[in-house]
Amino acid sequence: MARISFSYLCPASWYFTVPTVSPFPRQRVAFLGLFFISCLLLLLLIMDFRHWGASLPRDKQFERYLARVGELEATDTEDPNLNYGLVVDCGSSGSRIFVYFWPRHNGNPHDLLDIKQMRDRNSQPVVKKIKPGISAMVDTPEHASDYLRPLLSFAAAHVPVKKHKETPLYILCTAGMRLLPERKQLAILTDLVRDLPLEFDFLFSQSQAEVISGKQEGVYAWIGINFVLGRFDHEDESDAEAPQELATGRRRTVGILDMGGASLQIAYEVPTSTSVLPPKQEEAAKILLAEFNLGCDVQHTEHVYRVYVTTFLGFGGNFARQRYEDLVLNETLNKNRLLGQKTGLSPDNPFLDPCLPVGLTDVVERNSQVLHVRGKGDWATCGAMLSPLLARSNTSQASLNGIYQSPIDFNNSEFYGFSEFFYCTEDVLRIGGRYHGPTFAKAAQDYCGMAWSVLTQRFKNGLFSSHADEHRLKYQCFKSAWMYQVLHEGFHFPYDYPNLRTAQLVYDREVQWTLGAILYKTRFLPLRDLRQEGVRQAHSSWFRLSFVYNHYLFFACILVVLLAIILYLLRLRRIHRRQTRASAPLNMLWIEDVVPLIGVQVGP
Repeated sequence: MARISFSYLCPASWYFTVPTVSPFPRQRVAFLGLFFISCLLLLLLIMDFRHWGASLPRDKQFERYLARVGELEATDTEDPNLNYGLVVDCGSSGSRIFVYFWPRHNGNPHDLLDIKQMRDRNSQPVVKKIKPGISAMVDTPEHASDYLRPLLSFAAAHVPVKKHKETPLYILCTAGMRLLPERKQLAILTDLVRDLPLEFDFLFSQSQAEVISGKQEGVYAWIGINFVLGRFDHEDESDAEAPQELATGRRRTVGILDMGGASLQIAYEVPTSTSVLPPKQEEAAKILLAEFNLGCDVQHTEHVYRVYVTTFLGFGGNFARQRYEDLVLNETLNKNRLLGQKTGLSPDNPFLDPCLPVGLTDVVERNSQVLHVRGKGDWATCGAMLSPLLARSNTSQASLNGIYQSPIDFNNSEFYGFSEFFYCTEDVLRIGGRYHGPTFAKAAQDYCGMAWSVLTQRFKNGLFSSHADEHRLKYQCFKSAWMYQVLHEGFHFPYDYPNLRTAQLVYDREVQWTLGAILYKTRFLPLRDLRQEGVRQAHSSWFRLSFVYNHYLFFACILVVLLAIILYLLRLRRIHRRQTRASAPLNMLWIEDVVPLIGVQVGP
């Protein structure tokens, strides 16, 4: 370190040194400042890269997988950000309550609420069913609220108490209530609206208890299936896993086919522009088409859909069998009277039924009339005999029962088949999933041609699905032929149509129409979260407009700061060198002056 020396001769010759003002402490301060600035810049960079990473395309398939896994876990009722909703399905044979939940809306107006079915601590769906149906209260409507009390008490025990007042309750009645006179329907609903709010704190009003039509039920089922499949999501172009998108930029929805025991239903989206139809067909199309907006704002049309939905009563698998037996009984007895025959009047001379397995015997009874039948196992003949039951008309736009059917673009469509469509392909034939017409026809024909004794032995050996029973074995030949005729002759699906999938579960869970109902009923709720999000964004707008989000200016500032620090350090170094060179001669001068004084002796 440079030193400045001072020498004093009175009273003696001595000296001392005082340190100069060194540049090195300044350098230390500069380095500490540089280190601090570097850490700050590194932190800002990490935050900025996290912002960039959030905007990068994500692995949508992996996210969907995680979401499906999460749906099977127990619902965290301690989470204050979760909302809940209740839907009561009042059917003809019983009523069920479903408990749903959803987190806060993500703020994207293109996205729907992420509604899922609630699961208890054992990860089981929160659902409860009671019997009989609510239509049994027709003579005692004042007890309708008592009838539903067990269901609502069950739901109240699962939904957090502090959430009750903001949990909407929807009571939707279907087939059983539709058969009642409107006056009696109103009496039951009035009792529910009057008495239930006195005992339960759920969000419930008169408009939330209603009897829905078959058309509404079909629309809700269509909404639920497409929601679970993610077809209402707005995907980026980079999402290679997404299904084909329409011209509007949204994903292609799927149609549904559902064949129960008594009825058959079809629902699918149709384009907004339809061809010019005759007046009668145009009026029929208006009745069968449902147009609705699933978006949270009526001004946003990204979620406007037009869906063709029709329910065919009497076209379910079991009811169709009854109609077929009635047809066979009447034709056989009329033929016996005309030709003097006794076909089917005794077990020794049975009617050979092509829709039953070979060798299977059965009896058809209608009132006092009896027809003995024996299986013939001719699947092709069975299909030909079922054709008149489709009740088709000569109109090209008509399907089953002469009802107008909106055109389907079979080159750009996708369908899911449920209930009997799945049972016919999977329970016995074991080819459920992706449907292929020729493969199904060959498997069904081979099954029908087997002897009944062989089929029963295979059933005992466990070669069929665990869901198959003797009733399935007995009527599989008939139901497979009926399903085939309905699909290809009734709805005009090509025999080689590749985009039909038969299923019982979607992503390992059963999808109820009640999910679609609560999605539709709560479609405006995201407006609340969007407005709150807008307030938060207004408070933080200064930050989004700051230079941190202008990356070019941000990095330019970094370079300027670094350059300033480097120039400052160079200047310190230059000053230090100058001081060093200036202090060296001064030190030598004082040394030369001081040394001689050391050797001088002080005389007396």
